[in-house]
Amino acid sequence: MTLRVPKAELTAELRENMIKQLGAVPEPVEVLWNHPELAEANQEFSAKVGAWDMADASLKTFAHMAVAALVGCSWCLDINYFQALNQNLDPAKASQVPRWRQSEVFTPLECDVLEYAEAMTNTPPTVTDELSKRLLDRLGPAALVELTVFIGFANMAARCNTAHGITSQGYSDACEIPPAARPTKSGVASTA
Repeated sequence: MTLRVPKAELTAELRENMIKQLGAVPEPVEVLWNHPELAEANQEFSAKVGAWDMADASLKTFAHMAVAALVGCSWCLDINYFQALNQNLDPAKASQVPRWRQSEVFTPLECDVLEYAEAMTNTPPTVTDELSKRLLDRLGPAALVELTVFIGFANMAARCNTAHGITSQGYSDACEIPPAARPTKSGVASTA
């Protein structure tokens, strides 16, 4: 896949900040910068979303990775795997998110969060009352609302990246364990 929207020129300060934070300028930022007002609003909201702390950060990271795997956003998987390692998450767990149903490394709560992320991402959504109740009982209302909005934001990011033709930039290349391929419905693995 190739970029469907050209990269825009960033301000020198923004470019330098991105390189300091991530080692490279994220392509989604460069593409969104074609509309600077939108790009700035997206960055501000992303920062706010990242600062929310009612739901566990690892659960949110795994949820974002589940969304990315389902939608097929290799960029989101790549950056979230890289960030998971920087959050000191278990790399074996992070690598297994795309195939979490076949893995035995996740806790029951993590499995419910991954299922919830997929259920919210399905079209139409397939969230059940039972799954919502289990999460509400374990997380409480504030954390469940936060997790839900976080997953909605992950969907927006993953779907925009995919529509724009943005793919992995290699953030996770330096990691020890590569993310697992997501199995297809036929049982044959495919890369996301």
